[in-house]
Amino acid sequence: MARLDGKVCVITGAGSGIGAAAARRFAAEGGSVVVVDLDETAGSAIAKEVDGLFVRTDVTSADDVQAAFAAAIERFGGLDVLVNNAGISPPQDDSILDTDQDAWDLVQRVNLTSVYLCCKYGIPHLLERGGGSVINTASFVALMGAATSQISYTASKGGVLAMSRELGVQFARQGVRVNAICPGPVDTPLLRDLFAADPERAARRLVHIPMGRFARPEEIASAMLFLASDDSSFITASTFLVDGGITAAYVTPL
Repeated sequence: MARLDGKVCVITGAGSGIGAAAARRFAAEGGSVVVVDLDETAGSAIAKEVDGLFVRTDVTSADDVQAAFAAAIERFGGLDVLVNNAGISPPQDDSILDTDQDAWDLVQRVNLTSVYLCCKYGIPHLLERGGGSVINTASFVALMGAATSQISYTASKGGVLAMSRELGVQFARQGVRVNAICPGPVDTPLLRDLFAADPERAARRLVHIPMGRFARPEEIASAMLFLASDDSSFITASTFLVDGGITAAYVTPL
């Protein structure tokens, strides 16, 4: 079953990790995929793999974002699904006591301002098609606190969650669904780099996951596919948790 047959899908941060997994899954379900990434080598490789279009884009730039949508429409004729997935978690983003304003601002621009820009300039194209689906990547950290803080990352994902809820309500009667997907920790290059440098930090997190493991990118991509497809036609403004039970847990299994 090709659940995205005939749909044009723009995915930011699609050069690796969750975004790359989503690009593969969406293409396998019949979608025409536009790979948006700053990394030209990785992004081009994924676009070639899925027979899609790569557009090198700085998602913090309004001009770049508008140009990416223009390229997508020129190639495929419109836009039906927008996955705002680009994000960073640099080591300089730590406790509020140690995180300087430059690090704070960088994370806010990439993780939150980019979602604002992509929704601002992407939703009008969805409206032109009579509706569509926007999936914004938030995080389980938007819903709970952590003593191992990444203060700007956490705040940015809380912003994504609130913005998604508002947009989902605002555009519901115009056929545009907007949902925030909230993954738990995912086994991506970003996470592996972070935890390889600090195994104690990894162990401290893993113990809180009831399922006892990190998610695979493909598992998050499957949830994104559901939200992109008509299978989720009555779901909007939702906080869609894919977290292995973290946010429901008090004491986890031994």
